[in-house]
Amino acid sequence: MKILMVCLGNICRSPIAEGLLQHKAKLAGLEWSVDSAGTNGYYNGEPPHHLSQKVSKAKGIDISSQKSRQLTKEDFSKFDKLFAMANDVLDYMKDIGEEKFDPSKSSLFLDELYPGEHRNVPDPWYGSEEGYVKVFDLIERTCDAIINNHNERIKK
Repeated sequence: MKILMVCLGNICRSPIAEGLLQHKAKLAGLEWSVDSAGTNGYYNGEPPHHLSQKVSKAKGIDISSQKSRQLTKEDFSKFDKLFAMANDVLDYMKDIGEEKFDPSKSSLFLDELYPGEHRNVPDPWYGSEEGYVKVFDLIERTCDAIINNHNERIKK
């Protein structure tokens, strides 16, 4: 399965989600390919935010080699599942994807942990390291839910 994590700039939330889900999927024996992108291109080619890297590294996940990129219309054909980190991101995804946007393949990331609640992953960009730690923990719990939900669907 090919999964894309999407946030605004692809330097805070989605790189953490990419690194965590790729790591957890590998540990679970799942041959998943996980990538990330942002709806804007402000940081194209840049590594994840230094606090995203620091918090991830402290938890055993190295995301330093990732590079920010902008979401493209073609991504909607390349990936089996696209997760938006927030409602505004999902709206931007619809605009970018146009006719290629598929609501059956695109959803809010936290809906995996809190089904139907349409919650946003907080954007830690303007906050302190503590905010990045909280976001990492929330993303980690959601990545666990994604794998558990996947395994439950396979059992049915």
